[in-house]
Amino acid sequence: MRVTSRGQVTIPRDLRELVGIEPNSEVVFTVENGKLTLAPKDNRHSDADRTRLAALMEALDALEGTGDQTIDADALMAMTRDR
Repeated sequence: MRVTSRGQVTIPRDLRELVGIEPNSEVVFTVENGKLTLAPKDNRHSDADRTRLAALMEALDALEGTGDQTIDADALMAMTRDR
C-alpha cells in the first residue's frame, strides 16, 4: 500500500469488511512497539483509552512533589545531555 502526499491510504474493501469499517465511520489509531494499528471506533476502544489515561494520571500524581526544586532547567538539561 502506498501513502499519498496528503498522508492518505486506501483500505481495501475486503479488509474494511473483515474488521467492520463502514463508509463514513470513524476509526482509531494506536501506536505500540513501533506499529500503527487502525480499528473501527467503538466503546471498547474508548474504555481502553480511558483506562490508560487514568493509569497515566495516577502515575503522574504519584510523581508530584518528588523532584528536586533546587535544580534549574539549564542544569537539568545539562544532566540529560551528558548521559
